Amino acid sequence: MDFTALTVELLKLLNNITGSYGLAIIALTIIVRLCLWPLGVSQQRSMRAMQILQPKMKQIQERYKNDPQTMQRKMMEFYKEHKFNPMSGCLPLLIQMPIFILLYAALISPQFIQEAGNSHFLFIDRLDKTLRGSAGNSYDNVFSVSGGDKFTIYKKVTVFLGDEELDNVKINSKNAVKVQGDITAGQPVDFKINLDDFNLKYDQLDKVTSANIEIQNIKTREVETVKFDRRDYIMAASVPTDKPQSQFNLDVLILILLFAGSMIATQKIMMAANKNVQQDPMQAQMQKMMGTMMPLMIIFMFVIAPIPAGVLLYLVVSNIIQIIQTIVINKQLEAEDGAKNKDLSNAKTINPIETKTIETDKQ
Repeated sequence: MDFTALTVELLKLLNNITGSYGLAIIALTIIVRLCLWPLGVSQQRSMRAMQILQPKMKQIQERYKNDPQTMQRKMMEFYKEHKFNPMSGCLPLLIQMPIFILLYAALISPQFIQEAGNSHFLFIDRLDKTLRGSAGNSYDNVFSVSGGDKFTIYKKVTVFLGDEELDNVKINSKNAVKVQGDITAGQPVDFKINLDDFNLKYDQLDKVTSANIEIQNIKTREVETVKFDRRDYIMAASVPTDKPQSQFNLDVLILILLFAGSMIATQKIMMAANKNVQQDPMQAQMQKMMGTMMPLMIIFMFVIAPIPAGVLLYLVVSNIIQIIQTIVINKQLEAEDGAKNKDLSNAKTINPIETKTIETDKQ
């Protein structure tokens, strides 16, 4: 099963409903976050419980630090007694990771690039753009290339059967176009397509003489119309090349900064929500440091890694929903804690017992 293709189809469906691929990504984010809401509640409960129980857990660790087996057993008993699962807080993150990978794969896939790679949304020029990209001029009969570039069938395919011309011929695979040899900027790049990949009848295949096919460089998004000639059972072509022009995309940088800012806001809201919970000072300091360092690390990673703008849009919206979820759930947990404290207070209140003075007969 091709999960990348399914993700692209889901985005197409959401685009048909919302009228925009940017809104489609936002809708997908909302759907995912709503599905994960119960796990989010569990995660915040787990984090709150961890902070409350941390001092007692540290006591167990100190007491049995020279006996790891006993420490592990006592910790497991402690978890069971307090109905606490230390791994429950990680589950939402583990579930979201495959979703992130699928969305990333979908937005850099030839299917999405062909369908909606040039879609813009708000200040985002293209949803498939990365921070640092390469660009070439389309339809100038010269490909801008660098080593390792991959190519795909774009849209229009015209096949010539002698003097007969067939428009909009289907090719069975978007990855049908192959590069022969190495790719070197300034040297012609040689393409080949197996004749059997053309969706033609058997008697038509024998009559094919040439074809004009739109080919796209997946990395630079450049499209050229390439003339293929028949050589036995192979359609072959050769296209001049040059070096691609480097681009720095400011809109993608803005998305990265928005993501980092939303992460910092999420950390501050979570720390503010738990300010009334007694914490181990070292743990509180570590949490504060992580809240500062993590966004910086992610900015550095996203500057280096080619993350498409559409994926960054997903992450920003996901963080905004996380902020809303944190506020709502923490209010719910505070209300529950207030109700528990009230019940405990009522249980400790003892109704005064009326006493009677017993007089004894004086002798």
